[in-house]
Amino acid sequence: MKTLRKALGFCALFLLLITTACGGAAAPATQQYPGDNYNFEPAATYAPAATEAPAYAPQQNGQSPSAEQPNDMFFEDYGVNPAIDAEDDNLSTFALDVDTGSYTVMRNYLNDGNLPPSDSVRVEEYINYFDQGYDNPPDHQAFGIYIDGGPSPFTQTERYDMLRVGIQGYQVDEEDRKDAALTFVIDISGSMDMDNRLGLVKQSLEMLVEQLHRNDTVSIVVYGSEARVILEPTRGSDSDRILSAIYSLRSEGATNAEAGIRLGYNMAMEAFKSDGINRVILCSDGVANVGKTEAESILEEIHRHVEKGVTLTTIGFGMDNYNDTLMEQLADNGNGFYAYVDDRDEARKLFIDEITGTLQTIALDAKVQVEFNPDVVKSYRLVGYENRAVADDEFRDNSVDAGEIGAGHSVTALYEIKLFPNDHGRIATVFMRWEDPDTHQVVEISQDFDADQLAYDFQEASPYFQRAVVVAEYAEILKDSYWAEDGSLDDVYDEARRISDYLYRDDYMEEFVDLVREAKGLR
Repeated sequence: MKTLRKALGFCALFLLLITTACGGAAAPATQQYPGDNYNFEPAATYAPAATEAPAYAPQQNGQSPSAEQPNDMFFEDYGVNPAIDAEDDNLSTFALDVDTGSYTVMRNYLNDGNLPPSDSVRVEEYINYFDQGYDNPPDHQAFGIYIDGGPSPFTQTERYDMLRVGIQGYQVDEEDRKDAALTFVIDISGSMDMDNRLGLVKQSLEMLVEQLHRNDTVSIVVYGSEARVILEPTRGSDSDRILSAIYSLRSEGATNAEAGIRLGYNMAMEAFKSDGINRVILCSDGVANVGKTEAESILEEIHRHVEKGVTLTTIGFGMDNYNDTLMEQLADNGNGFYAYVDDRDEARKLFIDEITGTLQTIALDAKVQVEFNPDVVKSYRLVGYENRAVADDEFRDNSVDAGEIGAGHSVTALYEIKLFPNDHGRIATVFMRWEDPDTHQVVEISQDFDADQLAYDFQEASPYFQRAVVVAEYAEILKDSYWAEDGSLDDVYDEARRISDYLYRDDYMEEFVDLVREAKGLR
């Protein structure tokens, strides 16, 4: 079943690569970017079916873009999760996700003076952009489960509680990290010929070179109208040669993404480290203008590489013609993660603080199942993760594809829960299940959470919990979620400013306050 799902996912995605470039409703019938010599037609794209909100929770479509907003953007609306009666279904199951691209896309829109499209908002990626303050797992365990909760400050008429479920992976010391074979696949087509695209890619890679181990290797594949290798596998100790290849990058031609990805995986296999980390890193604006290709052969080739242990990270750059859906789904199907770089600071955060530190995968097919106690919990709603749902009866099916987690990564999910009055006892048990990438043994751990562990007052809870709840409310308002239709960015701003006093050394919290203020002025 897992193989079939992977195959179907790759097939749909590479059909998307072959036939699609992102196009907005206002885009002309035929589009051509500076330097590109390939015309293409906007086409419908593949996306998984959305998890629908209940009939009494109509879908909101959000604001119309202003005349100044970027055109030719492609996002996918996955809907919003419904509230579930715990007596009818007390299990909630989802694949873990460490993507953060949706948050930085939002920031880029606001910095350009526009609200992000509601379809661009994936609430879990807003939450997971921030440090959650979890401790390292105890007793040298691979993962720790952390649960806390308290009342929501955004529900006034009756009390709803928020439950924060956190998964924290163990840190791998820099000197203990496995050697890595990194293959960069870089879009150098005409649409990338901007400082915030190819220019930012070059700056990002320069930062990464400083973090390489002596025995790491770097390969670089570029693609415009055609794909070619500009750097054969080169040891990290030869930084001058790597930097010279980076400095040589120039934009050219159309966007043959299929050829670039194919050649990138071939190069990754040439550099393959049997006892190391093997990763392809795609840097692109997500646009794909591809001529004649053989979809089935590409599907088979990529799937074979995934099965052999080559993972795929996708990193988005640029706006105006950007395919968020493609970048996210490629990373999902390539057993990696998706991020979006909008400025040099984000490049530093990703390429210095995160990519090298979390390169080592410590969990394959990681998923979580929360079992709610229907004697205590009347109803619950998972906030976000609409496109990461797993059937409850597939939680212990080891053939089902789920998420991959790198060393040091944390993943957080929020639940909005309604408790029965005056009931005490166990609220929920959280189970986590994953495959160890070295031993291939499947491991399962669990953690209970009781009603008496809930904070009585929101402001008495951990400031990290408070921030997660406020960030989620902000995201749901931008998403025009049914569940936040009475929400106010004024209230979010007030809460965010108060929390920033507790997290006064957190630059990302200060920036978040500024972003909420900007959004307030635009809404």
